[in-house]
Amino acid sequence: MNNTSSPTFLDFDDENSICSLIDSAFLPKESYEIEYKSAKEGFPMKEFWKTYSAFANTHTGFIILGIKEKKDGLLIEGLTDEAIESYQKTFWNNCNNPNTINTNLLSNSDVRTLQIAGKKVLVFKVPFATRTQRPIYLTPNPFGNTYKRNNEGDYHCTDDEVRQMIADATGELRRDSLILECFTTEDFDPTSVRQFRQLFSVFNASHPWNALSDIELFTKIGAYRKDRKTGKEGITLAGLLMFGKGDSLNQQEALPNFFPEYREHLSEAIRWTDRIYPDGTWEHNLLQFYLRVLPKITSVLPKPFHLEKDTRIEETSAHIALREAFVNALVHTDYSQSGNIIVTLEKQQFVISNPGTLLVSLDQYYEGGISECRNPSLQKMFMLIGRAEKSGSGVDKIMRGWDDLHWSKPYLKLEEQPNRVKLILPMFHILPEQVMANLQEQFPTIGELTTNELTALTFCSVEGCISNNRLQYILKLHPTDITYLLKGLVERGYLESDNKRRWANYHIKGKKVATSSQKVDTSKTKKVDTSSQKVDTSNLTKRISKGGLEFLIMDICNEKYVKMEVIAEQVERSLDYLKNKIFPNMVKQGKLEKKYPLNPNHPEQAYKTTDIYTKKNH
Repeated sequence: MNNTSSPTFLDFDDENSICSLIDSAFLPKESYEIEYKSAKEGFPMKEFWKTYSAFANTHTGFIILGIKEKKDGLLIEGLTDEAIESYQKTFWNNCNNPNTINTNLLSNSDVRTLQIAGKKVLVFKVPFATRTQRPIYLTPNPFGNTYKRNNEGDYHCTDDEVRQMIADATGELRRDSLILECFTTEDFDPTSVRQFRQLFSVFNASHPWNALSDIELFTKIGAYRKDRKTGKEGITLAGLLMFGKGDSLNQQEALPNFFPEYREHLSEAIRWTDRIYPDGTWEHNLLQFYLRVLPKITSVLPKPFHLEKDTRIEETSAHIALREAFVNALVHTDYSQSGNIIVTLEKQQFVISNPGTLLVSLDQYYEGGISECRNPSLQKMFMLIGRAEKSGSGVDKIMRGWDDLHWSKPYLKLEEQPNRVKLILPMFHILPEQVMANLQEQFPTIGELTTNELTALTFCSVEGCISNNRLQYILKLHPTDITYLLKGLVERGYLESDNKRRWANYHIKGKKVATSSQKVDTSKTKKVDTSSQKVDTSNLTKRISKGGLEFLIMDICNEKYVKMEVIAEQVERSLDYLKNKIFPNMVKQGKLEKKYPLNPNHPEQAYKTTDIYTKKNH
């Protein structure tokens, strides 16, 4: 008999048993998240469909009715057989009702009754919706009723996010084929056109298109198009992006704030050791950006001596990987969104970031083989000069190139509000010698660790913190096994956790958590400043006035968004104190602005001094 009168408490560490049951019952092949809902007072209509929408628009997730999530663990309440039958009926009646949810993604096999701690619960598997199905939203109106997921739970999508999903779903992903009114081939940079033709002829020496006139070639490659239905013809958005003059690019409304940028940060002494951006000295189209930036980023890669038929070969699999990653960003960018394509070279990593969203799931991205490209004409142009692949995302080449150097695996980071796709390509060995030496000094028993445990600890030391999700793309282990691994490292005193929740971050025992904005120098142990200007707080005392503290915070946040955790460490104040006593007033008074003002609980929330106070301080 199903007993619901005496709930059973489970610590978050014991959540692995629930994951094991889900793996056995549903055989999920992808990563997933779990959301628990009590359902003690009935089917949780409002909260259930919010989470349904959020999972469908973000990644696969499981909703479990009959478990209450508390601050320190899970309360297994269970459901009666009568409640389970009633809730299943309620679900099926509503999932096919457009007044409740616009699309039903579930089949019978996605709804199961499982037994946890001797009590029955009802489990719903909500799959990640395909590009053409998104957005999944409540009621007939997507605006104001669409949700996505972050580490804090479900959040409302902005109207811009909804429009982007609708555009991705209804469009044929050929936005770059748009014919531009009032623009002609005179808006193309002649030097860029000539360079493209030279690259094309080198890669395709006997190709018949080499004999075509410019306008004929533009038509073949998608830079010029005629609409057979309307008779309208002209250069395309792809053509302007690839060959356009700087002034013409700036005047095109379809390219808001188009500003491709390369940043090189190899010294803490100055802000940028090198920078390429539209400064008026070059025509900042994509071809010129590519030709200028690629030599910069590939120059730091190792070039082992290799002969092939008496010819020295200097391009390694790592060069191919970096080129693939760079071109991927250029052809997958959503150019209708504001924001920049940014390529950054730092001491220990490349970061390639572009506006837009990932059109496939993270699992599909890492598996490769699925081709969803926003800008196929641009992709075609880069393919014709031997700089792009069409099969899938090219992630296999990227991973292979980094594996050949025994470097840490590249990984994607997806950001919201605004939407950005960020590819991080670390440039350090999986087990760096200096890091190993530092860990050996701190933990004399480190030799007792398994290879997987040692890898996790090393990554934690290098990156500042680690999570289950991050390790999934480093270790070939199931998320449940990774949780056990991390728990073991905590119990043996190697790691600490910021909380017991299932999205916890872990850091080296006795060291404060480093955030994503911090950089770790593996050449020696030191703390690296994360703000745009280094602020020396060594002489500060606990007696600093509130006004002085606010001024110091504004100095740290000058010209750059900084996370509260980083600020707390620099000003030597507790996170709770800043969160409850200082930051609310500073934001209210207009001294600080939030990076994500519409989502106060965003996991990457950060703060920057407002323009008016920046000017006052200077």
